[in-house]
Amino acid sequence: MTQIITQDQGEQVAFESLDVELHNIFKFFHQEPAVHGIDLAVKTGEFFSILGPSGCGKTTTLRLIAGFESADAGKVIIQGRAMTNVPAYKRPVNTVFQSYALFNHLNVWHNIAFGLKMQKISRKDLEIRVQAALELVRMEGLRSRFPHQLSGGQQQRVALARALVNRPAVVLLDEPLGALDLKLRKEMQMELSNLHKELGLTFIMVTHDQEEALSLSDRIAVMNRGKIEQVDTPSKIYNHPQTVFVADFIGDTNLFPGEVVERDNQGVKIITKTGLSLVVARQKNTPHELLEKVVASIRPENIQLSIYRPSVQHNCFEGRLVNVMYLGTHINYVVELKKGIKINVLQPNTFGSLPDAETPIYAWWSEADALVLPSREE
Repeated sequence: MTQIITQDQGEQVAFESLDVELHNIFKFFHQEPAVHGIDLAVKTGEFFSILGPSGCGKTTTLRLIAGFESADAGKVIIQGRAMTNVPAYKRPVNTVFQSYALFNHLNVWHNIAFGLKMQKISRKDLEIRVQAALELVRMEGLRSRFPHQLSGGQQQRVALARALVNRPAVVLLDEPLGALDLKLRKEMQMELSNLHKELGLTFIMVTHDQEEALSLSDRIAVMNRGKIEQVDTPSKIYNHPQTVFVADFIGDTNLFPGEVVERDNQGVKIITKTGLSLVVARQKNTPHELLEKVVASIRPENIQLSIYRPSVQHNCFEGRLVNVMYLGTHINYVVELKKGIKINVLQPNTFGSLPDAETPIYAWWSEADALVLPSREE
């Protein structure tokens, strides 16, 4: 395992092991790059997610780690060993697929034992390890059932047990909960998180579900068109996106393309394409030298509404409600501003009466709650 040294505020030096490294990886299909020069470093014991829309290259990246695809350029390194020419079955990883890929003619016990039988371990050790895997996923009472006799959640547990029983260094999860309904998916998210903490293994999950990645991951890599846009913790990905794509893809946001007309050490003034004047406070990650064309981003939950004009100097606009959507714990409002632009506003449900559509209203937000990002046009 490769070790990296991290310096903590110039005082402490800590050592971290890396289980998976990707160095300048390229993969082409029909001369088109599916993965375009990506670099990744996944720490030992980390729950790492690769998140992005369909076709962004995330599943191809997972298949490159697993050995189901070979890179056209670059290196895949697992536990310090280059995986060039190492076939999938010899790599210290196991994959859990969205389809589960269980053997329909084998019962639960034999599905889990299949990989161990290929290793020709002793019958005694096989029994012990399969039983431990069954207990780990709480399936010991269903060991004799066949896949068609199991629910989707139970099949997912069997697939996890089959991957874990081989004691891999790295567990690869390819959209592992995508086939489950919402309630069961929430339950399995908690089980995955508990399993990861209990086992201490490295998990790498591919998903297009933003909430899933945010709730489960230690760190997330956001992919777009074969490239990695940002790698960071869930909170930093959400609160401090580095690109317009990340801000727009992770959660909901309101985007205001425009040009910088004033700037100083405290903030930036932007005139949007629709003529709105916005002020954004400088954050730690705000580039010191901003390009002229930028995009301001403001999350719906950071916008306030009032039927009376508030006493704020900046970022306050008159408009009207055009839609009110009841979401249970929250209410989503669509507000059309005087300049014709529509924004989404998310506020907690206070269980009072909801305002009617067409109600005149003011929308405003703090300068510190908005972000300024480089424009995609640059």
